[in-house]
Amino acid sequence: MLLSIKTKLKLTAEQKTVMSKHAGIARFTYNWGLATWKSLYQDGYKPNKYLLKKFFNNSVKTELEWIKEKGICQKITQYAFDQLGAAFDRFFKGLGGYPKFKKKGVNDSFTIDASGKPIPVGGLRVKLPTIGWVKTYEGLPHATTTKLTISRIADDWYIAFAHEVECELTQKSQEAVGVDLGIKELATLSTGIVFPNPKAYKKSIQKLKRLSKSLARKTKGSNNRHKSKIKLAKHHNRVSNIRKDSLHKVTNYLCKNHAVMVIEDLNVSSMMQNHKLAQSIADCGFYEFKRQLEYKCKKFGSKLVVADRWYASSKICSNCGCKKESLLLSERVYSCGHCGHVMDRDLNAAINLSRRALA
Repeated sequence: MLLSIKTKLKLTAEQKTVMSKHAGIARFTYNWGLATWKSLYQDGYKPNKYLLKKFFNNSVKTELEWIKEKGICQKITQYAFDQLGAAFDRFFKGLGGYPKFKKKGVNDSFTIDASGKPIPVGGLRVKLPTIGWVKTYEGLPHATTTKLTISRIADDWYIAFAHEVECELTQKSQEAVGVDLGIKELATLSTGIVFPNPKAYKKSIQKLKRLSKSLARKTKGSNNRHKSKIKLAKHHNRVSNIRKDSLHKVTNYLCKNHAVMVIEDLNVSSMMQNHKLAQSIADCGFYEFKRQLEYKCKKFGSKLVVADRWYASSKICSNCGCKKESLLLSERVYSCGHCGHVMDRDLNAAINLSRRALA
C-alpha cells in the first residue's frame, strides 16, 4: 500500500531562499492560470489545464528570465497547473468552492520530480532534483518516490512524499471493540480503557489570544509584524501537532491490538452548529480520527465498522437492551429505569457499539 510521510527539513539560510523562490514561481503560475481561466471563460471559451499549460510554456515562460534562473526546477510550473485543474474539478463536482488566488506567505508549497525517474530517499539527507542535497531532522525510510512536495509552515519547511510499504499484520489481543468518541474523554473503549482528550487548543487559547493581540498592534509591513506573525504561526502549528500526536497514538493502539473496531458515524458539521460546543468539537479532530483509522486498518490488517448515524448507542441499556426516550447531554451516568443498571454513559455506548460488530 501507498503511505505518505511528512517531516521537517534542516535548511541553511541559502536553501530557505531557494525554497522561497520555488514557492513564488509555483504561486505565480497558479495565479496566472486562474486569471487566464477566468478571462477565457468570460469571453465564451472553455479552458482547461492542458491548454493553459501549453500556452504558458510556449508564450509566457520564454519571456520570463527569472523563472529560468539557475538552480530552479522547471517542473514546478507543470504541477501548479495540475493543482489548478484539480481545484476546478472539485468545484464542478460540488466538493469545494471556486478557486481563489494564492497569497504570499500563506500555504506556500511546490511539487517537483526528476522527469519521470525514481527519486531515492532514506537516512538524514535527500537529494532534490536541481536543488541538491538537503538535511532532515529525522531519518527517512529507505524507499523511492516519483515526486516530492515541499511546503512551508510558519518559518519552517517540510518535505512530503508517498512510498510503497508492506502491510504489517499484527497479533490481535481483542476480537472486537467499540469506540465512543467524546469531548470530555477523547475515546472510551468497550474494554474499559479511556483515552483522555488533550484539549490542545483550549489549554493554549490564552497564549494564542496574547500573540494575536500583539500581531494586531504591529505596523503593517514592518519587521516586528513579520516576527510576530511567525510566532503566532509556530504556536498554531504546535497546537496542531499536539492534537495529531494524540490521535496517532490512539489509532495505532486500536489498529494494532483489535481485529474489528466499531465507531459512530458522527455528523460533525451539524454538531458544529452548536456554538456552545463548536470550539471543543473542533479541538477533538473527529474527522482526522476516522481518516487515520481507515488507512491504518489496511496497514495492520484490521477492519473498521461504522455504525449507522441513527443508532442510539447512548440511549440503549447495555445490560437489558431497553431504550430511553430522551437522554440529556449533562447526564454523564446512564441509569436504566427498567433493570436498574448504572454505568458510565460513554462506556455504556462503547459496549453497545462493540455488539454491532457481530451484527
